[in-house]
Amino acid sequence: MITGIKHIIFDLGGVLLNIDYSLTEKAFIETGITNFPELYSQLKQTPLFDNWEMGKISREEFIGTLQEVASAPVTDAQIVSAWDAMLLDYPVRRLQILQQLRLYYDLFLLSNTNEIHEAAFNQILMQEHGIPNIGVFFDRVYLSHRVGLRKPMREIFERVLEENNLIPEQTLFIDDSPQHIEGAKLLGIQTIYLEKGMTIEKDVFKAK
Repeated sequence: MITGIKHIIFDLGGVLLNIDYSLTEKAFIETGITNFPELYSQLKQTPLFDNWEMGKISREEFIGTLQEVASAPVTDAQIVSAWDAMLLDYPVRRLQILQQLRLYYDLFLLSNTNEIHEAAFNQILMQEHGIPNIGVFFDRVYLSHRVGLRKPMREIFERVLEENNLIPEQTLFIDDSPQHIEGAKLLGIQTIYLEKGMTIEKDVFKAK
């Protein structure tokens, strides 16, 4: 790992929590929202999803908007189920790594997420590992819909640094989206980009 690091900021989806965007795409298409691939992708989002991730619209507005564009009637529960379909599992080794790192580093979570996913990823953690909240592994958690900012905005990285008195050069950010990595680099934060197929347990924090 990069030397001189005292603080580590982790992304959630694709870094700690396994995700598969195609499962949500498939689920929405099956519910009747056949143009979902055009509405949402990992790298390019419509204003609906940006606003949803920054907490600017309510759960009801988000679900209602998707119901409006569906080619057939879709229930609230169907939309929530389809939206959550991308969220898979937490490999136990990744949780063990967080526990071990916390002995030596300040740990932070910085995730672009939303109200529905927050409930779901904590429920997965509880069902799989009996742990009620992902926040137990971190000194502080920053979720985009709660702070009103999202990666790769400069302001969200500045907020994490300033509120916790972090020196950028002593801070490591790990994410699987290249645009988020570039946003962190602009502030002098050290970064590790998890490219497709890479994992923190296999490629970053290898067992000795």
